[in-house]
Amino acid sequence: MTLVLTSSAFHHHGEIPRLCTCDGEDRSPPLVWSGVPANAKSLALIVDDPDAPDPAAPRMVWVHWVLYNLPPGAAGLPEGVAPRDLPEGARQGVNDWKRVGYGGPCPPIGRHRYFHKLYALDTVLPDLGAPTKAKLAKAMQGHILAEVELIGTYQRGR
Repeated sequence: MTLVLTSSAFHHHGEIPRLCTCDGEDRSPPLVWSGVPANAKSLALIVDDPDAPDPAAPRMVWVHWVLYNLPPGAAGLPEGVAPRDLPEGARQGVNDWKRVGYGGPCPPIGRHRYFHKLYALDTVLPDLGAPTKAKLAKAMQGHILAEVELIGTYQRGR
């Protein structure tokens, strides 16, 4: 089985709805996954934008959401998931706004791509506190069984 990640809010390479951005309600998009390997012990999700600040001259990857220790039996996350509604055991990290949780697309210029990356891990990670993407990526090294990307796009002022 192949790990699959989809959203009812946008298709792969499709436009992320305004509701899920800083121009709307900044709600996390609904996400659904399937094909989690039978030996997976946890899942991790990282959402980032490699086109920051300008897709014509990107200088950094902007991190929008960091989640880890999602249970492998969870089938997804609802739109605008509140911290109290995350699956049991799931933890959130810090985004590049220095906040824990989701921060939606808010590109200063041009159309940006937002990579929703789901990882199936062979372990439950220790409590990392509120890790950055880099700290989570380091903790996941050597534990990734499968991964998948769902890419959405957004451009402001349209």
